This record gives sequence, C-alpha cells and structure tokens, in this order.
Amino acid sequence: MAEIPQVVELNVGGVFYTTTPATLTREPESLLGRLFSGAQPPPPKDPKGKFFLDRDGVLFRYVLDYLRSGALVLPDSFRERERLREEAQHLGLAGLLEAIAAQERARPPGFITVGYRGSFAFGRDGLADVKFRKLSRLLVCGRVALCRAVFGEALNESRDPDHGMTDRYTARFFLKHSSLEQAFDSLQEQGFRLAGSCGSGTAGGSADLKAGVDPEENRWNHYNEFVFVRD
Repeated sequence: MAEIPQVVELNVGGVFYTTTPATLTREPESLLGRLFSGAQPPPPKDPKGKFFLDRDGVLFRYVLDYLRSGALVLPDSFRERERLREEAQHLGLAGLLEAIAAQERARPPGFITVGYRGSFAFGRDGLADVKFRKLSRLLVCGRVALCRAVFGEALNESRDPDHGMTDRYTARFFLKHSSLEQAFDSLQEQGFRLAGSCGSGTAGGSADLKAGVDPEENRWNHYNEFVFVRD
C-alpha cells in the first residue's frame, strides 16, 4: 500500500489542490478518510504524481474548505447547492451534509417581489423573427438582507438612497440583467415559491412617439409583478 505523504497533492477532475492527510481525514469514516488514512488503498496517481479523484474539481474547493475549518461558507447567491450535496453524499461526508441542511433550515422566511415594465411586438406582415417580449428593467422589492442573499452580485443598489443598511425594506433595487427566468431560478434555488402575480396592460396609439421608438412596440405596454415567499 502506497504511503501517504505529509503534503498531499490532488488532481480533482483536472483542478489541482494541495492539502494534508489531517485535513482529508477529518471525517474518518468518509471515503476521503479511508483513502488517505490507510484504511483502504489510496486513489491512483496522474502522470505528474498527484492523487487523482474523478469528481467535480470546482465544487471540491468547498469540500476542502469545510474539511479545513469545520464550517461551510458559501458565496452569496450560490447556485450549486444540490450538486454540492451530491458530492458530499458520494464522498460520505456526513458532517458536510448536515452543514448544508443546517444552512437551509436557518434561512429566514420572507417575501420578495419582482416586477417589470415591458412591451410586446406582435409582428407585422407575418414576420417570424419578432422579439415578442422586451423588458427595460427588473425591479426587486423586499427586505434588504434577503434580497442581497438571493441575488448577490446581480443586484444593483445604485438607486437606493440608504444603501449599506440591512434591517430595512426597499423598493428601489433592480437587477443588472434583464432575464426574468434567471431571476426566477435564483429565487427557486434559495427556497422561494411563487405566491401570486398580477399584471396590467395598455394599448396606445402611435401619436407623439419619440424618435427611434418602434410604433408597434409602443402600442402594447404592460407592467407585471410576481410575489415570492419562503416559509
């Protein structure tokens, strides 16, 4: 059986890491604990002599951080929670699985409203290449700390006059992107569900249009709001 060096070099799915046997065996009954404690043969080595693990190399950084510190710290708006859970299950890391579950249980309840104003172009002369939905901006309303936790760096706070304070509510956030479905994905991944929605629309004429405005797009304007809740 190969001897485990004091400094372990890993190749995890093509991503390289350097650590110690003490870190890898923090949970002795896990797969990593058995592989690097001598309880079972270690993994094979790649051509450069690094121990090779055929797992997700990017997500392994969070596994390794947890093993080093005993705490699970994920970035804001982390979108790979289920995949990280799968990695923890494969590696038999019971403590990491519990840390993931504890974070989910600790997420505070609350409401977030996403709204947008847009226009529809129904096409002219039967053209098939019309963009049927045009959004100018996605607005976000809710408790500041909750909005930041869900949308992270995608949240634009430049129009919020009280930026910096967290224990308050705002209706002046908006997103840096205009993808409604991306916003919905972020909310779903953070445990929110749709509680209700409403919309209104207007059909206007083409008089007094600004230069460069498509009269067809200006004809059908609408505003919609979607209320999401996490219990």
